[in-house]
Amino acid sequence: QVQLVESGGGLAPVGGSLRLSCSASGLTGVPFQYYRLGWYRQAPGTYRRELVASFPRDGEILYGDSVKGRFTMSRDNTKNTVELQMICLKVEDTAVYYCNALRGSAEESWGQGTQVTVSS
Repeated sequence: QVQLVESGGGLAPVGGSLRLSCSASGLTGVPFQYYRLGWYRQAPGTYRRELVASFPRDGEILYGDSVKGRFTMSRDNTKNTVELQMICLKVEDTAVYYCNALRGSAEESWGQGTQVTVSS
């Protein structure tokens, strides 16, 4: 089972930026490039929602409308890491952010989450 650890959350002003990182460990035999990776967030009282996903092999990245143009996801399959660069932050971006790794129906892992707070 892959273990994921996020870092980089914190406090930012409206219009500011933050970079989140997620590091994977515990891969046994299956290269990181074969995992579908996603960034999710969950605000208090709401469901966890996916923001952006990176697909295995071709590395296609799809963004949700709420973050398109402001957030950029990148993955490094040699370092087993995935990052989320966030700019033009809004108060409504305040949430706990999670990274997710999925390998078909065989395996799914979540990080512990990192808090992002955007203040006006």
